[in-house]
Amino acid sequence: MNSQTVHLFVFDTMADWEAAFAIAGINNPEFQVAPGRYNVVTAGLSREPIRTMGGMRVEPDVTIDEVTPEASAMLILPGGFTWESGKNPEAIEKAREFLAVGKPVAAICAATLALARAGLLDERDHTSNIAEYIARSGYRGAARYRNVPAVTDGNLITASGIAPVDFAYEIFKMLGVYSEPVLEAWYALFKTCDASKFYELMSAAGVKG
Repeated sequence: MNSQTVHLFVFDTMADWEAAFAIAGINNPEFQVAPGRYNVVTAGLSREPIRTMGGMRVEPDVTIDEVTPEASAMLILPGGFTWESGKNPEAIEKAREFLAVGKPVAAICAATLALARAGLLDERDHTSNIAEYIARSGYRGAARYRNVPAVTDGNLITASGIAPVDFAYEIFKMLGVYSEPVLEAWYALFKTCDASKFYELMSAAGVKG
């Protein structure tokens, strides 16, 4: 089976934790429907190392201009301070390319603000940190705002910065990483922080323990 690439945009001030559940689940074959179906590749504005909000040094695998919708299963845009000052326009234009041809884009926290500023949320159901936050973009999509942790509309996923588990859930669902019973058990485990839910996850995956 040929592995499909999920591209994670990385940049200075990137919020480490916001895409962590998603990329860990994608790269970890445990419980997956088709282990190894996906792999995560990091894409930066250049190949120079970036420094995340948590101080982690990440060296991008490729540059964002090397990423094409045809060679990608999804583009993930984590939050970070630099979105708020209008930086990373290259990544937003790449997201526009993906959406135009029906390829999935997943954005969380301040990345949703950047999408709104670019007009990409005007005609799509979406969420963000709070309605007042995303309204700062001056966009015309306020009527499509949904006050929930994460929203999927077509090939676009948006999420609040305080909902990394919900963000991952929507990503896993769109990509078909897990079967439905496994996905729901995974969500119950990490959403409730109830360790007993791990046995439900193993049972849903058919693991005897």
